[in-house]
Amino acid sequence: MSTANLLRLFLLAAIWGGSFLFMRIAAPVLGAAVLIEYRVLFASLFLAAIGVFLKKSLQLRQHWKHYFILGLFNSALPFLMFAFAARTLSASVLAVLNATTPLWGTLIAAVWSRTMVSAKVLLGLALGTCGVALLVGFDHVSSKPGAAIAIAAVLFASFNYGIASNYAKHAKAVEPFANAHGSMWASTLLVLPVVPFFPAPGAPTFGIMSAVLALGILCSGVAYLIYFRLIQDVGPSSALTVTFLSPLFGILWGVAFLSETVGWYTFVGAAIVLTGTALVTGFRPSLGLKARTA
Repeated sequence: MSTANLLRLFLLAAIWGGSFLFMRIAAPVLGAAVLIEYRVLFASLFLAAIGVFLKKSLQLRQHWKHYFILGLFNSALPFLMFAFAARTLSASVLAVLNATTPLWGTLIAAVWSRTMVSAKVLLGLALGTCGVALLVGFDHVSSKPGAAIAIAAVLFASFNYGIASNYAKHAKAVEPFANAHGSMWASTLLVLPVVPFFPAPGAPTFGIMSAVLALGILCSGVAYLIYFRLIQDVGPSSALTVTFLSPLFGILWGVAFLSETVGWYTFVGAAIVLTGTALVTGFRPSLGLKARTA
């Protein structure tokens, strides 16, 4: 992997790790529905501007159903679940629980294809489960009212990411930028009807809206562009490395900007989850860094 792509990888991990920080800042004031409607709308507008500049078409007549399915499982539902959980859980816990996404993806793929998983994959799934249990069992946020529901919401969000990834593999071929752009507009329409039922608990300040803009433009729009560039340059196996880096940044940003407290269980739990993820996905750092093609 070239130096430029390595820097892109770390930048993407830092951005996606920062999404949990911004949700922790904005969710208690705006609530999940209003926050996510802002997020996907700003991302849609940003990607629309990029699409005009790059002269990329969405081809809505052919792909609108595809965009809605992808938008539901890859953005609308998981974003809402994360925003709901961000009112209770720390950015560190959110980041580590999000790393279970490949575990869910592998389970869903096995059911989808009706194939048995190997002993190595089962070990990875068991480790991932143990890592999550260790993290939430020792972290003080687990004792807060509503913490159990929030943890379940994050795991459900990761489960939806697993559905989206498997759907995308079996769906009709659509250009990656169009997937990102179209699914964001679909998410905007999907979340909109929910907003009147869950109004914002408080009035947004300049700082809150700055966090919302960062979520929409930086963590959704810009992040997608970097991610697709990485897939193009180094292939999906190397781009997968971001799964292992973003929890570290999520923990770092939570400690640095929100003064969150992390203990040995945070790092041990994260290490166990990521080890399980590596076993499940078959990822090895040497292969990830050397891969240059899909």
